[in-house]
Amino acid sequence: MNFYDRSPVEQSKMSEKIHKVLADRNLGSRRKMERWVIDGRVHVNSEVATLGQRVSESDVIEVDGKRIPYRQSQTHIRIIVMNKDVGEIVTRNDPENRPTVFTRLPSLHHDRWIAIGRLDFVTSGLLLFTNHGLLAHRLMHPSSGIDREYAVRIFGKLDQTHRQMMLDGIVVDGHRLRFTDVQYYSGGRSNHWYHVVLMEGRNREVRQLFHEFGYTVSRLKRVRFGPIVLPKGLKRGQFRELPTTDVFALCKWLRVVDDTSMGHLSQTKSTESFLIPYPGLDAF
Repeated sequence: MNFYDRSPVEQSKMSEKIHKVLADRNLGSRRKMERWVIDGRVHVNSEVATLGQRVSESDVIEVDGKRIPYRQSQTHIRIIVMNKDVGEIVTRNDPENRPTVFTRLPSLHHDRWIAIGRLDFVTSGLLLFTNHGLLAHRLMHPSSGIDREYAVRIFGKLDQTHRQMMLDGIVVDGHRLRFTDVQYYSGGRSNHWYHVVLMEGRNREVRQLFHEFGYTVSRLKRVRFGPIVLPKGLKRGQFRELPTTDVFALCKWLRVVDDTSMGHLSQTKSTESFLIPYPGLDAF
């Protein structure tokens, strides 16, 4: 039985919205793909696509006249772990011509690297890249419940009342900001390090929370993204590729692919792992 022989309910379960399919092909974000559809750049079966239109494997999808495959290859999913340096920006093209992290990455044929989240110009630490659109989406989407951990150096020591207020959360410019954990790490007379954890990580949220209570952040470094930790010994500006065993575990955990399509990845073993025990991940 082919797609069109099935009932409308069955067809809906087997289809996906056009902007999601294009984003999963690494052509851009879902919002950007929606704009392409609105602008008339996308065709399905030789007709101009409409916003919210659903497509299946039997449909012919074209962008600017170029045919786009419905499914992305599942056998070459890659993830890169980088220790971003201060003074680099997470964008491909910067009007100010500042150094960009993308110039450090290895080249890809017929594909592109997607940054998983961002770090601002003066923040260093763990930055992830993948060549797989759906994996990037799952890692970043709030529904996945993936937290981020940062090492923060401030002038002075955090007042316990302020610490509790950071955990309870405050509203700034209409947004609720809060840490899910705040732990003292080390310090001297004037500078003290803390490790803080938050869920979504809005732009400059860590700095803003400390600023609201009168603390100046002098260093900020991301050290963990969900189960992926920044490897010790990975110097600023350097990167490593995640072992295929780790990629396999993450893809299974986030239900990006199934056992059959991940078979080729699981054949390559590595004694090194960048993953830590994490809720739900051990089940896979």
